Amino acid sequence: MTVKAQPSPARKGVRLRRLLREIWRNRFMYLLLVPGLLYFAVFCYGPMYGIQLAWKEFAANAGVVGSRWVGWANFAFLFKEAEFWNAIRNTLTIAGMQIALAFPFPILLAILFNEVWQPGLKRVMQIVSTFPHFLSWVILSSIIFNLFGNAGTVNNMVVAFGGQKLNFLMSKEIFRWLLLFSLIWKESGWNTILYMATISSIDQSLYEAATIDGANRFQRIVHITWPGMQSIVTATFILRVGMIMNAGYMQVLTLYNPSVYEVGDILDTYIYRITFQKAPKYGISTAVGMFKGVVNAALMLSAEAVSRRLSGEGLL
Repeated sequence: MTVKAQPSPARKGVRLRRLLREIWRNRFMYLLLVPGLLYFAVFCYGPMYGIQLAWKEFAANAGVVGSRWVGWANFAFLFKEAEFWNAIRNTLTIAGMQIALAFPFPILLAILFNEVWQPGLKRVMQIVSTFPHFLSWVILSSIIFNLFGNAGTVNNMVVAFGGQKLNFLMSKEIFRWLLLFSLIWKESGWNTILYMATISSIDQSLYEAATIDGANRFQRIVHITWPGMQSIVTATFILRVGMIMNAGYMQVLTLYNPSVYEVGDILDTYIYRITFQKAPKYGISTAVGMFKGVVNAALMLSAEAVSRRLSGEGLL
């Protein structure tokens, strides 16, 4: 049996000095990382000590650390709550609709933009489709209220053509589709940026060779554009599956009302209601957040495993 030689202290010192020289040589690149690292440290990792509230009964006078431990009582309470299971069902349904219909839309939009040969027209289309992303859900929800409210533009047009007004925002059958429509409207243009950047990196000589060989547009999309963007689509899909328990908190909060709680109340709005609209239950709301994080992580790892098995590509 051979014993692996350990590096000497002098050798370790040489490696350390070499590492420090490399860091100093690239100091400006590392400096660019500082704002991002500070953001994650302050807003993501710093508050993680509060996760212990999921197993505690919070008392304001004792603080997070001094509050009384209650074990799994908060989770047991949740799993007996009908509203909790309804929120899970709504979250999975709405997120499933987003993945099935809203997720592919930017991909198709990016492919269509790529087929526009006039640069000026392509830029205008991208600007118009991207603009709603920069509006907050508060502003967009007010636009939706003006469009689909009882006295909104759509209902006025329906009445003008002899129809009956529809309660779009209070209809359980329509509300989820309204969420999907507004999400596609707001985010599809912005999400095409990543796919357009990927498409632009494809070797243009491949398109020229395919055209010379007689391939039409559809054949070029299937055999050149799609294979060239498949890896980034796989990565974004895995990330989206990993956020399946996040079905759009701000969107739902600004659009829903008690009439559609049965179909629109998701886990994030459920946390908001039990924390701020009722007697505060910080331990229970933290338990819900912990549950969400565990499920999201499990789903992302599952999607990664399935993707690697089917296509040989993954995120990790």
